[in-house]
Amino acid sequence: MADIQIHREHGLGLSQARKIAFTWAGQAEEQFDMTCTYKEGETADLVSFSRSGVNGTLTVTREHFELNAKLGFLLGVFKEKIEGEIVKNLDALIAKKPALKKPAANKKSVGH
Repeated sequence: MADIQIHREHGLGLSQARKIAFTWAGQAEEQFDMTCTYKEGETADLVSFSRSGVNGTLTVTREHFELNAKLGFLLGVFKEKIEGEIVKNLDALIAKKPALKKPAANKKSVGH
């Protein structure tokens, strides 16, 4: 069996991190035919995922994401590719975080 461990720090807070984790779980179900369960906690959430040949968890806190997965023998051969895809997807979701809204700057009209 091959193991995948991915740790990503963030400064999103639990509420935003939770939204990203929900999106990630949805993508995992749709793209990789995973079965995901989501359990919310007071200080951390846990996404459990599985399908034939793989199972694992994604722990979500206000400071980081921690993914641990075990690949079966057949999928273990593709560990680097699978890990790369997970990293790419998770990093893209973290990077997409909504920007904080800033008050609109006062526009001055220039008269003629």
